[in-house]
Amino acid sequence: MDIKLELVAIPVTDIDRAKEFYVRLGFNADHDHTVNEDLRFVQLTPPGSACSICIGKGVTDAEPGSVVGMQVVVKDIEEAEREFKSRGIDISPIDRQPWGNFVYFSDPDGNKWAVQEIVIPSAG
Repeated sequence: MDIKLELVAIPVTDIDRAKEFYVRLGFNADHDHTVNEDLRFVQLTPPGSACSICIGKGVTDAEPGSVVGMQVVVKDIEEAEREFKSRGIDISPIDRQPWGNFVYFSDPDGNKWAVQEIVIPSAG
């Protein structure tokens, strides 16, 4: 049996501000539907990802800014650092660890993300 993670809700206060931020980050805006006055569903997908995030009204009861530990993976952390900076994203300096290189950022509500370049240790 396959079990695939496809959607993660990210709580935000201002849907349009958050959508603009994630689109500027490079996420694709897949859907933006207002179903009724209590439900607006915005789905955003990182390029190349099979899993999306959703933001909106009525999609989660979690407190905006309460998400910690969201992680995406890139092939080249230096390229990601340059790209995010060129898009006006406030990111941390590169954190080099034996298991990966990371940069960190938060969305406008303070939801915390890590961007990882996986490092495979050399044998020996």
